[in-house]
Amino acid sequence: MPTILIVDDEPRIRDLIRAHLEHENFTCQEASDGGAALAALSLGGIDLVILDVMMPFVDGMTCLREMRNRKINTPVIMLTARGEEYDKLAGLEGGADDYVVKPFSPRELVARVKVVLNRTMPKAENEGGVYTFGGLTVDSASHSVKIDGQEASLTPKEFDLLVFLAANRGIALSREKILQKVWNYDYYGEDRTVDTHIKMLRSHLGRYRDAIVTVWGIGYKFDPEAVK
Repeated sequence: MPTILIVDDEPRIRDLIRAHLEHENFTCQEASDGGAALAALSLGGIDLVILDVMMPFVDGMTCLREMRNRKINTPVIMLTARGEEYDKLAGLEGGADDYVVKPFSPRELVARVKVVLNRTMPKAENEGGVYTFGGLTVDSASHSVKIDGQEASLTPKEFDLLVFLAANRGIALSREKILQKVWNYDYYGEDRTVDTHIKMLRSHLGRYRDAIVTVWGIGYKFDPEAVK
């Protein structure tokens, strides 16, 4: 499931939102101000931000502007006690995808999260669970990988890793995100687990090894256009 970053200076609000999102099986991270949010976003792996406007230090609008200035295009739902039309327009014109006014219904907020994600999350090019990138074919149903028509031999975990990368084509994924989604456990400095499997996976992909691009300071992304 997608990872949601909850940014609010009030712990009780973060706890409330987190409880409802986790009930829907979303993964959550938290930040208490815009500066902490930008730091979390720089690591990658965030699919949507719920961003409070009124916060100390770095407020929500400043954070949103800085995100867009840094070309961080992660979708944002603004959360604020302000309900005036001007404030809503300022947020939406600043690059927010939606706007929720406090007090809010947690169930409505979750519904809006789902709508925004459905609209904004990239869809991998696939049909019936088959991902095709030139001469590389990944068939999740038959659990097979072919390179220029030849079967590639992958371990089950290497296959799961390749499917996850292919399904998130073009997205920089942090090691934390990869561990959560492929290994189903949290990040505790286990860089080598991901790095070792990436190295092994590349060794099985022939000329498509270059499709797995190292994103320095973040992790990896799958970019078939990088293949020469």
